[in-house]
Amino acid sequence: MRPASLMTSMEISATGMIAQRIRMNVISSNIANAETTRTKKGGPYRRKEVVLAEKSVPFRVLLPYTPKVKLERTQRRHIKSPPYGVEIGDGVEVKGIIEDTKTPLKLVYDPDHPDADKNGYVKYPNVDIVKEMVDMLIAARAYEANLAAFNTAKHMALQTLTILRA
Repeated sequence: MRPASLMTSMEISATGMIAQRIRMNVISSNIANAETTRTKKGGPYRRKEVVLAEKSVPFRVLLPYTPKVKLERTQRRHIKSPPYGVEIGDGVEVKGIIEDTKTPLKLVYDPDHPDADKNGYVKYPNVDIVKEMVDMLIAARAYEANLAAFNTAKHMALQTLTILRA
């Protein structure tokens, strides 16, 4: 339990940058293996996805100063608020890297391929290069946003030190 500070905001931005860097590495691996028809496990490469989750911590420091307001849902899709205190995020974490088993593998007729089955079809990875490139752009933009937030917090901390020196 810690009060929010400039350092906290920089730590949160850093977790976002780390998560997006891992995501870009996994996407790069997907693109690199888009034509891999045989892996060590046997069979074609399967697309990988990064599972991200918020690291939540109870933020009870402001509880005494928070007005006691009962929050009610107006629609079913609204999420119920926590009963005590306020929840703030503490960044993002990578929960795992999973294989995409929902998207089917691509079947291509190529009887001369060494991995072709008896009917001449080859199973190719379930990697869509266009989708991977879009995901890469999204991850890069998210990384840039976290970097901008980090640099802003750093600049504010430096300005605070300049003010305190005077």
